[in-house]
Amino acid sequence: MSAVNDTKLNSAMFLLTGIPGQEDVPLWISIAFCFIYVFSILGNSTILFIIKTDPSLHEPMYIFLSMLAVTDLGLSISTTPTILGVYLFNSREVSLDACFAQLFFIHSFVFIESSILLLMAFDRFVAISNPLRYTSILALPRIFKMGLVCVLRGVAVSSPFPFLLKWFQYCQVNVLSHSYCLHQDVMKLACSDITVNYIYGLFLTISMDGLDSLLIFLSYVMILKTVLSVASHTECLRALNTCVSHLCAILLFYTPEIGLSLIHRLGKGSSPLLQIVLGYIYLFVPPLMNPIVYSVNSKHLRGRIIRV
Repeated sequence: MSAVNDTKLNSAMFLLTGIPGQEDVPLWISIAFCFIYVFSILGNSTILFIIKTDPSLHEPMYIFLSMLAVTDLGLSISTTPTILGVYLFNSREVSLDACFAQLFFIHSFVFIESSILLLMAFDRFVAISNPLRYTSILALPRIFKMGLVCVLRGVAVSSPFPFLLKWFQYCQVNVLSHSYCLHQDVMKLACSDITVNYIYGLFLTISMDGLDSLLIFLSYVMILKTVLSVASHTECLRALNTCVSHLCAILLFYTPEIGLSLIHRLGKGSSPLLQIVLGYIYLFVPPLMNPIVYSVNSKHLRGRIIRV
């Protein structure tokens, strides 16, 4: 009877993890997380405010940037509060339903951001290869439809995660590897067969992120081919300069995501500290750095931010 009660108690909640071996987290780490969270919210909110209030920025490139800012806001808001709860208040317990809801939002926003980065690559390809038809190809109604498809795509593929995990029995010590919930992390704690979850997660990684990154790569191959055909060296550099911000955003997003996915699936003997650090880079760095990267590279946007 006692064993049954212990099993039910363990399956009623998960325990979030901070930094391994650091039960008493240094104050500066908690303060750093708070500053990162605040600056992520302020940076992306400022980008949205400026694009909305400045009619001269109502162009396809900046509309896609506003979509990216909204996605980064959603990713920060759905992730950081539990992280701050762990480090500021030592609040490590999270119920199953809350954990499933959080991982649904995290994975949805991640897949949406991947789709938006693909749209931004298409935007740069059209702007460089066919500038005369740029505004007609990327008209506002078409842009909003593309954005809606990105949202529906991310939500649709992430929806099965909570339902698949809900069927499992969690009859072991439910200590997660991170201070937030991820599907690939939670499914390891189940004492049931997780083959379906493993195959579905791997399928999404290949078909969503893998396909998006491949199409982005092909877009830049076509962009490079178009740019190299331009006779003027100055025009060539000017065209490539418009892609710098997007390339930085791609590297900031895909590099830690691919690394974290490989560690969870293949790195059984990897360091827990490496998993946690890579997980924080994966969720913190893109929302924090994207507004900085785009505002630094765009003179018009930078000037509006300084005036505001």
